[in-house]
Amino acid sequence: MQAGKAAESRDAGRPLQVTMKRGYEVLRDPHLNKGMAFTLEERQQLNIHGLLPPCFLGQDAQVYSIVKNFERLTSDLDRYILLMSLQDRNEKLFYKVLTSDIERFMPIVYTPTVGLACQQYGLAFRRPRGLFITIHDRGHIATMLKSWPENIIKAIVVTDGERILGLGDLGCYGMGIPVGKLALYTACGGVKPHECLPVMLDVGTDNEALLKDPLYIGLRHKRIRGQAYDDLLDEFMEAVTSRYGMNCLIQFEDFANANAFRLLHKYRNKYCTFNDDIQGTASVAVAGLLAALRITKNRLSDHTVLFQGAGEAALGIANLIIMAMEKEGVSKDAAIKRIWMVDSKGLIVKGRASLTSEKERFAHEHGEMKNLEDIVKDIKPSVLIGVAAIGGAFTKQILQDMAALNKRPIIFALSNPTSKAECTAEQCYTYTRGCGIFASGSPFDPVTLPSGQTLYPGQGNNSYVFPGVALGVISCGLKHIGEDVFLTTAEVIAQQVSEENLQEGRLYPPLVTIQDVSLKIAVRIAEEAYRNNTASTYPQPKDLEAFIRSQVYSTDYNSFAADSYTWPEEAMKVKL
Repeated sequence: MQAGKAAESRDAGRPLQVTMKRGYEVLRDPHLNKGMAFTLEERQQLNIHGLLPPCFLGQDAQVYSIVKNFERLTSDLDRYILLMSLQDRNEKLFYKVLTSDIERFMPIVYTPTVGLACQQYGLAFRRPRGLFITIHDRGHIATMLKSWPENIIKAIVVTDGERILGLGDLGCYGMGIPVGKLALYTACGGVKPHECLPVMLDVGTDNEALLKDPLYIGLRHKRIRGQAYDDLLDEFMEAVTSRYGMNCLIQFEDFANANAFRLLHKYRNKYCTFNDDIQGTASVAVAGLLAALRITKNRLSDHTVLFQGAGEAALGIANLIIMAMEKEGVSKDAAIKRIWMVDSKGLIVKGRASLTSEKERFAHEHGEMKNLEDIVKDIKPSVLIGVAAIGGAFTKQILQDMAALNKRPIIFALSNPTSKAECTAEQCYTYTRGCGIFASGSPFDPVTLPSGQTLYPGQGNNSYVFPGVALGVISCGLKHIGEDVFLTTAEVIAQQVSEENLQEGRLYPPLVTIQDVSLKIAVRIAEEAYRNNTASTYPQPKDLEAFIRSQVYSTDYNSFAADSYTWPEEAMKVKL
């Protein structure tokens, strides 16, 4: 059951929350708990008077207290645990803290710190969040979903933990990613947290270190694959949509390449689903490229793009680049010829052994090459994108060559976490002598050039994409999420980058504006959905922006004071 039902107080116009819970039940429910912000009247009516210190604090004072505790801690993992513990006991305050300084707190609840938290999830584990479904639960997933206390779920983030960020197979420890992702659905997009569900599909792990780890919280056997795995996924998708409806958004997160594309192709036209590693990463990367074109003063189809990496992120970005080039009037074949890829075996070329069908599409006539420095000199790219999670792959020589080949080279080091970045912002700006147009997946500090100019590297974080996409999809009831949604999203993000941002080196809007960016993305997605007759929320709202704003979660506390009133005196007379 949902924790409480919001209504409007007739007296003050403030949201009034009604709950049947009393006493400790209220204080132990993060949806309801306000800590010392409960008024005396609320404490008395909810039977919690005496269970709290005789002190009354406003929400701002509570935020101040949390921030002071945050600053007192010296390690990011401890800060992560502090914020997750707050989420476990006071949800509204957690999101109030996050949104008070999103630039400061996002790197703690999401990349890069969430990667460290996942690696040490056994140590950081305090209270279970989300739903853990295992390969041994086949045939019973519908029953397990009924264990979840909320009846209305509009967004699910699901992982099997096989490819967590650039860290590999973390098995059940990967649950930190869906939890962190959904926290940003709310903090950045305003999706209601009680309508979100993180899910871990535990089919085992091939990580020997975890199998031997006494603190490991998942199944202790090798990953189960093949038909049994597919049956689990099919049952999960059917059970979710049966319980929560066909419009329930299901985001796939951190599945290995072998499954990511296959599952996306299998489910995309049947369910309301997308894969953030493929499509979200593509959207934010293309957004950065579209913004960079305002610096290079040319078209995307004028560029030659070289990818270090040919996994799901690279292929997703490449496919969206093709769509963007086609929109400029270039044929699909001509667009494909502008894109080159390097995987673990070297340059992807025609005739090379063991190429998947996805990689084959980007194989061109060329001799085989293995060394990235040699490949850059030979292909002469104007755009270099790193998505292979090989830290330091963009060497000093490569960065210098990119600057020699191009007046303004575009260099994206998108791998997460920071330790896996292909180069740092400082390395890029230093070795290209300030002419490199840089973006990264994890945050980097500003860099001051010898000239005295300070550049603020753009962080191509997927959090610019998935919260706004989720808000738009949920608001208009979009049935299926096509690639056009992600190109639209990229265009909206790029449009929010000001000339002043570009001069500072930013290819993305400042993170402090991310809630406004998410709203604009949601409105554009909804507009196009109604125009294309793919929405299912009817009648169509007259003012889409106002309607979507009304759906956004408020971090302000509700009132629990009783909605009390009197009747006419005559009606209240006791009859003898």
